[in-house]
Amino acid sequence: MKPVALFTALSLSLAIAGNAMAQQAAGDPARGRTVYARCAACHDLNTGATRLGPSLKGVVGRTSGTMPNFNYSQAIKDKAVVWNAETLDGFLSGPSKYIPGNRMAFPPLANPQDRADLIAFLTQSAR
Repeated sequence: MKPVALFTALSLSLAIAGNAMAQQAAGDPARGRTVYARCAACHDLNTGATRLGPSLKGVVGRTSGTMPNFNYSQAIKDKAVVWNAETLDGFLSGPSKYIPGNRMAFPPLANPQDRADLIAFLTQSAR
């Protein structure tokens, strides 16, 4: 293969890979709805009511431990993190590592795409 053709092929491959990575990082809110089903047993999304866990209505942009009428652990209150894509990703990848002492009894979402999709769904739906 000639150097120009090789360079063009490599550039195209990198562009395609970069586009796929960007789509993965952005998340798919439609797929996130499916991932959210794992959360729905404990977290309300529509009414703002608390269940076993606090409502996720309006979670993006909210400070941890501040949803009215929910008895948060002191660890969640003390963390005082603003929930956004980055902080939610950190929390969902390991709740007990991200905020030691929190009471959420949920295993980490190990798959980065699941987290990205869930976060995209929450960002779109939890307003």
